[in-house]
Amino acid sequence: MDNSVTTWGVGDYPLMAGQLRPAAVAAVDAAAITSGDRVIDVATGTGNAALLAAERGAKVVGIDFEPELLRLAGERSRSAAIEVEWVPGEVGDLPVPDRSADVVLSVFGVMYATDHSVAARELARVAAPGARVVLASWIPGSTMPAMGQVLSDYLPPPPASSGPPSRWGDPAALADLLEPHRLWLTATTPERITLCFSSSGEAADFLVRTAGHIVSERDRLTAAGRWDELHRELCRFVEQRAEPGLDGLRLPLDYLLASAVKALD
Repeated sequence: MDNSVTTWGVGDYPLMAGQLRPAAVAAVDAAAITSGDRVIDVATGTGNAALLAAERGAKVVGIDFEPELLRLAGERSRSAAIEVEWVPGEVGDLPVPDRSADVVLSVFGVMYATDHSVAARELARVAAPGARVVLASWIPGSTMPAMGQVLSDYLPPPPASSGPPSRWGDPAALADLLEPHRLWLTATTPERITLCFSSSGEAADFLVRTAGHIVSERDRLTAAGRWDELHRELCRFVEQRAEPGLDGLRLPLDYLLASAVKALD
């Protein structure tokens, strides 16, 4: 991906996004999106949730800070003849007016904000009174956050933030984030996506290939003689986390599906 400006545009993240589509389906279902709803998909990535919402007749804006992912999302919408407005923007400063959404979605997106309180405030700002807000976020200690801990010795530290992304996957912590901005949690449900692989090596290859922040460090780690070591570490991690399947192994990705409502004036 030559036009990327962040590590999100490096590697083959769209391959992972395809595997994560069931979470977008669950979020759109939970939001009960219908024709005419004004929907904002925050940190839309390749557009999974935005496209699903538009298919239901909603007027959708998909926002992301990585232009390469927005380009791919735009290709998907054009190919499917689905109308979505794709807009570059940061989760901490969404480029849309106050109270402009009946539904606000974020599927594995807003949780990566560097300032969680500001991001929560932005979700509330763009939500109209009574709007539905639905978020999908990794649960603390689940596979994806745990993988980050395993790889921390190999990769540069993540940008300084006000908390780990999985904070958004803890119901109590999420309520603490949202309620000061008059977003009231109405439901939290643990959900799971399962990835199937023939071996731990295949799983490790997939996890590396789809993670731009890992791919972008390959040359440095190879020069230091640590790239193969990282791959072996990932294989061990997968073997510890995975469950046996009929033709290999099944790697569970656990997330929290959370629904909230914006307080009425």
